[in-house]
Amino acid sequence: MYLEIVTDKQDRARQALVSWMATFFTCGYLLPWAIATTRGKSNAPLIGAVNLFTGWTVVGWFVALGMAVGEHRVAGLRVWTEPGR
Repeated sequence: MYLEIVTDKQDRARQALVSWMATFFTCGYLLPWAIATTRGKSNAPLIGAVNLFTGWTVVGWFVALGMAVGEHRVAGLRVWTEPGR
């Protein structure tokens, strides 16, 4: 029997590409959103919204960055059993 921790990480390759292009064109302003999408954060759209609307305050930008680099939340535990046992 094997136990596996399941997190909320999601694969969003297309969104990550768009976010990195937007980060490049905004000279790094949207960097927290790009980091969040690259890391597969489930709340990447929320991080993007926080970054877009409050990032200009600098405090909002650092809040979005903190959300982007935070740990993934644990979504559950998956139990694997070997067949025949």
